[in-house]
Amino acid sequence: MVENVIWPAYLDAELSRSKGRRVPQDLAVEEPTVDEIAQAVQQVGYDAKIERDVAYPRNHYTPRGRVLVKDSEDSKNDVVQAVAAYVSTMRN
Repeated sequence: MVENVIWPAYLDAELSRSKGRRVPQDLAVEEPTVDEIAQAVQQVGYDAKIERDVAYPRNHYTPRGRVLVKDSEDSKNDVVQAVAAYVSTMRN
C-alpha cells in the first residue's frame, strides 16, 4: 500500500499539462483547494491527510498545500481521476 500525493495543480484548469495538470480539461476546476480535494478523497473511499505549508515543486513560490492519500490500492492516476471527477461535480 502506497501513500499518494495529490497537489492542487493536478486539478487546476488554469494550468496546462506541461505546467502540472494531470486531468482532462473537462474535469479540471479553477483554483482547487486542499480542503475540496481532501473531501473528495474521503468521498471516494480513502483516508486523506492535508499538509498546508507545502509548495508544489514546479510552483515553489506559492504554498497551496497537498493532500496525502493513504492506503490506496489503486494507481495514482485512477485516484487522481476519481478525485477530479468528484471535485468537478461538487463545484457544479
